[in-house]
Amino acid sequence: MHFFYKLNAPRPDFHLTMDENENSAMQEHMAYWAALFENNKVIVYGPVFDPSGVYGMAVIEVESEDQADLIKNNDPAVSSGVCSAEVFQMQVGMAKSN
Repeated sequence: MHFFYKLNAPRPDFHLTMDENENSAMQEHMAYWAALFENNKVIVYGPVFDPSGVYGMAVIEVESEDQADLIKNNDPAVSSGVCSAEVFQMQVGMAKSN
């Protein structure tokens, strides 16, 4: 199953105005997603520079919605309370592999 993960920043300029606590949570967040990527749970991830406010996104490939929710809830950016996140089931029409 595939899911679209959206990480919602607490403010539009978050990527430019993080305090020490937020920066620490985001460093842990990046390490968390790198490990998920290395373990083939994530197809693509990264920030989206939407003019109305930057947000994070990922396409997750897991066996169930419960696993996608677990990934969301264990994200250090979310579990720390710095950001919120949403997960939506999706259908991959096509995907390019390297």
